[in-house]
Amino acid sequence: MTMLYRRLGQTGLQVSALSFGAWVTFGNQISDDTARELLETAYAGGVNFFDNAEGYAAGQAEIVMGRILKNSGWTRSSYVVSSKVFFGDTYKGPNGRGLSRKHVVEACHSALSRLQVDHLDLYFCHRPDPETPILETVRAMHDLINQGKVLYWGTSEWSAQEILEARRLADKHNFHAPVVEQSQYNLFHRHRVEQEYAPLYETGPGLGTTIWSPLASGLLTGKYNDGVPPESRLTVKGLEWLRDRVIDEQKPKLDVVPALAAIARELDTTLPRLAVAWCLKNLRVSTVILGASRPAQLKENLGALDLLPKLSPELLARLDSLALPAAT
Repeated sequence: MTMLYRRLGQTGLQVSALSFGAWVTFGNQISDDTARELLETAYAGGVNFFDNAEGYAAGQAEIVMGRILKNSGWTRSSYVVSSKVFFGDTYKGPNGRGLSRKHVVEACHSALSRLQVDHLDLYFCHRPDPETPILETVRAMHDLINQGKVLYWGTSEWSAQEILEARRLADKHNFHAPVVEQSQYNLFHRHRVEQEYAPLYETGPGLGTTIWSPLASGLLTGKYNDGVPPESRLTVKGLEWLRDRVIDEQKPKLDVVPALAAIARELDTTLPRLAVAWCLKNLRVSTVILGASRPAQLKENLGALDLLPKLSPELLARLDSLALPAAT
């Protein structure tokens, strides 16, 4: 298994095709020792992008990752680290969340401190903020880049229209424009990446994608076919909303998982590897963010790279015939 590296959209930044994210697990579900093992496993496998956010475990996920990075001995140029701003960390007052200039700047400073780095390679607006003018957010991101605290900025789960408006304002005022979007993408959730964003990839500054949930919140592991196992992230306190979404709202998708798993067995692989490899076949995907609670689980999913040559057009069509009727 040799890691692939892809340009982040039309930028010059090279990111590993598989990356690693701290959502749910770091500072919450797993011990700090396990977190260290996971980052070391990812790095040893060629992963160079580590994703985080102020809202993950109320900032604790960044603290855990920051300690590991600080003690790793890795050169700063060998990894890319991100944070995301919107949901806030511990302070929940009126200025403790959103995309106002005040919160964007203060959240950046907090992320730098928690991650123990002097700049963020990527800084995402974690959601659109209807309460803040887009120009105010664009200007704040531009200033952070000019100050050397952020290298590239982007969005997460913004509509194409909102990204276009941010681009228009950036062009009008000669500001740095967003160059990357972090969106959900998997066999069951694909309209936005494949269709809505299609006009954005080759126009203006282009658009890189750091996609999350390649396993559809665990649906594409097969572990929820018979209910929720006790060790699942869906049993973590505070994630009741995710449990409801996965189990109560996704039955049409659960019903086709066994057939998808059968195709994985034909290829002598696992369904998670197949699902991750499917995401990578889309060359608009700059990197697939993996999550894991055990090193063995992460190693298995890194093996998706070896599966890419086996995903012929005919096999991809079979997957589509199963997944598209349940897709959104």
